[in-house]
Amino acid sequence: MTDQRTSTGRNAVLGLALSVAAPFAGAAESATQQVTRAGTQASFAGPAENFIGKVRVDPLFAADAEVQASSAYVSFEPGAHSAWHTHPAGQRLVVTSGVGLTQEWGNPAQRIHPGDVVVCPAGVKHWHGAAPHSAMTHLAVTGVAEGKTVTWLEQVSDAQYREAAAIFDVPVAGALSARQQAIPLIAAAAATSNLPQLNAALNRGLDAGLSISEAKEILVQMYAYTGFPKSLNALGELMAVVEARKGQGMTDAPGQPPSGEIPVGAALRAVGTANQTRISGAPVTGPVMEFAPVINQFLQSHLFGDIFERDNLDWQGRELATVGALAAMPGVEAQLRSHMAASQRVGLSREQLEHVVQLLAHSGDPAAAARAAKALEQASTPSP
Repeated sequence: MTDQRTSTGRNAVLGLALSVAAPFAGAAESATQQVTRAGTQASFAGPAENFIGKVRVDPLFAADAEVQASSAYVSFEPGAHSAWHTHPAGQRLVVTSGVGLTQEWGNPAQRIHPGDVVVCPAGVKHWHGAAPHSAMTHLAVTGVAEGKTVTWLEQVSDAQYREAAAIFDVPVAGALSARQQAIPLIAAAAATSNLPQLNAALNRGLDAGLSISEAKEILVQMYAYTGFPKSLNALGELMAVVEARKGQGMTDAPGQPPSGEIPVGAALRAVGTANQTRISGAPVTGPVMEFAPVINQFLQSHLFGDIFERDNLDWQGRELATVGALAAMPGVEAQLRSHMAASQRVGLSREQLEHVVQLLAHSGDPAAAARAAKALEQASTPSP
């Protein structure tokens, strides 16, 4: 009986913005502000009768006498989505991360990205959720009419979802090959620890002909730019992807390990310095290098020596990965600008780098795309 009451209670509070346990009950009579601290309200899973896939609901506030609306964050794993439903008093959604879909009955589905606002009038039959290859979170604010926020209807069929999601299968036309397109998206997802996005990017990369060795190398190189924890987590996700694909009967090219011996000691630093100079366009000097000379020693010996001497990923691939990762991380615009120029020194064209910008935008990270576009605009074009 207790379980039944709990289930009934949860269904009653769901409206995608769900009428949650009221943290502001009685606020209308209070003359003072109330603060409900982040993390103090328990999240819960969207019930299977109302959602397909994994959905987490984080309640924010309930309706009261002053504000006839409730609110929650609703997070959808890739491919997860709501059932068809209506709202008796309407709803507003603000996409906060990822890429999603929304569809009104009788109309084509629409892509939704961070910052997009969806206005759903009262009584309009619709559904919304994540894209097949991206998680999505939205803030939902739902009106209340006679104590009710939502009327749940039938589930979205697999055929309906596939038809709606077909808009994501349209390729982003540009100068990069399908294999190259995967590299900055893998790196960007690793840099932000977005494992669902990384899972999708890795699958697309392997589908496009990226070898397992190349995928490993992208994620190994990431530790030099994003840190060991993110690199290790990303490598763990690659392991899971490879095993899952094996279980589905898919065979991915293992690729080749690095060939040749990498020098050590003074010879390694000499090779790394030569690589650094070529990629940077000139010997690297400056106040920071004078203030902490050891950092340039590490760059020369390890990043441009140990890592860039490994030939199981070419320099163009390495720069695509670096640009993707740096674009995804705010606060490193100077380094991103330098690597936009370096990418051209190793043979990538401005058209290919413009394609990277388009891919980042298409993947649902307009901020990363904007940073990449600005860095490319500011980066000088190397002389022929």
